[in-house]
Amino acid sequence: MQDTPNTPTNNSNESLEKADENAVSPAPTFHDETNNAEASSIDTIPSTEELLRQAELASAEHHDAWLRAKAETENVRRRALEDIARAGKFAVEKFATELLAVKDSLEAALSNENQTAENLKAGVELTLKQLAAAFDKSNLAEISPLGEKFDPHKHQAISQAEAEGEPNQVLSVLQKGYALHDRVIRPALVIVSKAK
Repeated sequence: MQDTPNTPTNNSNESLEKADENAVSPAPTFHDETNNAEASSIDTIPSTEELLRQAELASAEHHDAWLRAKAETENVRRRALEDIARAGKFAVEKFATELLAVKDSLEAALSNENQTAENLKAGVELTLKQLAAAFDKSNLAEISPLGEKFDPHKHQAISQAEAEGEPNQVLSVLQKGYALHDRVIRPALVIVSKAK
């Protein structure tokens, strides 16, 4: 019997040859990809020395920022102390300016030698008004408690006298007191009533 091209043995040989031709493609190389993966992982994870260098740089930046903040705080504190000292030193500047007009008036009154008693009295009254205006502008209030109840926070009793009516009433004011913004800077010297 003679072989024909369509016999099963021929078909299997041809299919093997075609399979061999298709199998000639190069096999994938996994070794190169593994090296690439190792190289990329080395690039992404920094070395210990690099981490230390970065930490030292960050530490230096934070230390510099801390030093700047500390210096700024010291400057603010120093300026505040200077402002407080300046405020204490020149606190009476406004009041002193008001008193200059009073001094000028007193000097003018004394410089005129041909004054009458009435002119001198009128000048003193005007000077007293200037002084009272200066006190008002500076919130310096007069304490004159005649007829009021004795208040040890505002008054200083010099003596007691028997009197009709309720005890502990101010009978007489020997010297007026003064308060600056509701703080007593000089208590009024008074005589207080006592029960009979």
